[in-house]
Amino acid sequence: MLLLVIGFQVDSPLGMFICLALMAPISLLAWSSAYRRARAIDDTPTSKIASAAQGYVELIGNGQPLAGLPVLSPLNHLPCLWYRYTIERRDHRNNKWVTESQGESTASFSLDDGSGECLVDPAGAEMLITKKESWTKDNRRYTQWLLIVRQEIYVLGNFVTHSGLDVDLNVDEEVKQLLAEWKSRPAELLRRFDLDRNGEIDLREWELAREQAIREVRERRRDVLAAPDLHVMQQPDNGRLYLISDLNPSRLSRRYRLWTWFHIAVFFAALIALPVTWARIG
Repeated sequence: MLLLVIGFQVDSPLGMFICLALMAPISLLAWSSAYRRARAIDDTPTSKIASAAQGYVELIGNGQPLAGLPVLSPLNHLPCLWYRYTIERRDHRNNKWVTESQGESTASFSLDDGSGECLVDPAGAEMLITKKESWTKDNRRYTQWLLIVRQEIYVLGNFVTHSGLDVDLNVDEEVKQLLAEWKSRPAELLRRFDLDRNGEIDLREWELAREQAIREVRERRRDVLAAPDLHVMQQPDNGRLYLISDLNPSRLSRRYRLWTWFHIAVFFAALIALPVTWARIG
């Protein structure tokens, strides 16, 4: 649409022809992008966190801050799960708003669907958030988008579960690393294992240190294996859509399908207008 406005402003058949020639492929690419998003949403069924398969899934649940500590919006310090903000300054020379600063949060949050909890990492996600606030103060315009605590959130992305069973069970290697760590602190090593207090660790004392290292490594492993599974939603590695939104999937799909119709209409309108504009050039 910006190209169309430019075409009318240049007031030249050739300029309009160039703009229309650019509009056609751009609108076709935009149609393809919107269509792929609609298909990804429609073709991916909603899963429960407790039973979700590893890989590309769709989740819906209530957002919760990690450790009960919400993120604070930098503009008005509202507690939230995620924010994006823009600060603009009015340029009186051309009466336009100029972006002064902008940013968004990168902190993860938790998603709870009743069957379990999942950590959601917003890095790399397409954030389609409808809660938007905007106000003007002292010649500046402030705009922010927020995900609110306990709000229902839709996430489409890569689901990964990390459990204690994922750890490497090479105990000997961990024992070596722990012993090397103790040797790097000789004063502490002597305090713990120099039984005869002669300032040296002999073979018998070193064997005692090794047995203690084995006990500590095995205790660590028991703690890790006893820990609950950690479910994570993150950006897929294969370039597939990673989407986080406060809209439900039916509304999201409908929105993208409306965009597909709009872009394909622009594509055909540009194709029809091209020969007419070319005739005006001739």
